[in-house]
Amino acid sequence: MSKNIVVITGAGSGLGAALAKKYSTLGYHICLLGRTKSKLENTAKMLTNGYSIYEVDVSSKQMVTQIIHSIQDEFGSIPLLINNAGVGYFDIAENLNEDSVHQMIDINLKGTIFCSQAVLKGMKERNEGTIINIVSTAGLEGKVTESVYCASKFGVRGFTESLALELSETAINVCAVYMGGMRTEFWDGIFTEEKTKTLMDPNDIADIIMDNIKPRKALAVTEVVIKNRR
Repeated sequence: MSKNIVVITGAGSGLGAALAKKYSTLGYHICLLGRTKSKLENTAKMLTNGYSIYEVDVSSKQMVTQIIHSIQDEFGSIPLLINNAGVGYFDIAENLNEDSVHQMIDINLKGTIFCSQAVLKGMKERNEGTIINIVSTAGLEGKVTESVYCASKFGVRGFTESLALELSETAINVCAVYMGGMRTEFWDGIFTEEKTKTLMDPNDIADIIMDNIKPRKALAVTEVVIKNRR
């Protein structure tokens, strides 16, 4: 059964929810991970196949380890992990408060590390699996009012590239996705409605990700860059 399992963090909205819905139509059992149960339940209503809901704060290594072990106990080794959970607070550097800094580093960077660590043993034992890290173009270039957000995403980029090197002699694939802004609640209170209209549709991003990570003979896609036209 583990062949048809996908674990998605930050699955309560946006890209995580779009990926969950699309994988569900392909017959996958979707493991929905997130901090807010009601949001995960809303995503679950859109699914056409089996699912499980797990409330978890990915910045807690203990919680992540417990949840991943629970999933493995029920379904076996996890073949596909999508590290999608993330938060952003935007202002000039000196105005960012301490809690905002901690949240971006803890959730965006540490959360990706902890979730990846938790699945690696099972993937290595089976010598198969895929880890997708949703990074954003903030992991490729610095941006005004996004100093710490970019710092967290540059960290995810470094972790992803290093992990891929560590696993280069295995059949485990690691892929970083660098995409521009999407029309999701992530930008509520930050961008105007007029501005969000020009952003990308998360369903399109989900399609691109899924197409690029399909198993193909003698090749692996290690990064995908998707940018807004405007």
